[in-house]
Amino acid sequence: MTMEDEGASLATARTPSGRSALVVPAILAAASTLVVIGILTMDVQAKDKPGPTFFPWLLALAGYALAAALAVSFIRHPDELARAEKKFRTYTDWAAAGWLIGGLLAFAVLLEILGWILAAALLFWCVTRAFDSKRPLVDVSAALLLSSLVFLIFGVLLDVPLPSGILGGL
Repeated sequence: MTMEDEGASLATARTPSGRSALVVPAILAAASTLVVIGILTMDVQAKDKPGPTFFPWLLALAGYALAAALAVSFIRHPDELARAEKKFRTYTDWAAAGWLIGGLLAFAVLLEILGWILAAALLFWCVTRAFDSKRPLVDVSAALLLSSLVFLIFGVLLDVPLPSGILGGL
């Protein structure tokens, strides 16, 4: 081994390869902290259970758990991340980005017209297309099920009205 090879291998060993990925769990933990601050500063009058702070607490706890799991994974396996970064350093899937952005725009425009159930199902389907799903019937079925479940949770448990759109009279 020459001096140059040895120096290059030492320089590679000293670099924190894959550690830049820790920014993601840090942002997630910061967002969860903002949710907790928002919960603690809420003026809650009703003492009904589960109450308006129940789901924000679930989201904050899930955010902290996911941030911790991601951080542990990134710390335990930094080399896998470094190899992935080198392999896809400049790759952008513009078709996937188009499906995501188009889905969000369609959701925003069509929410009042179609209502929550159909607009959220459309958004979910666009996300599955962005991730290159090959099962449109399963995707649409799951989208309708999930958006209906969210509609029921917010409408029944939390008493938060979501737009019903064209399905409102049914």
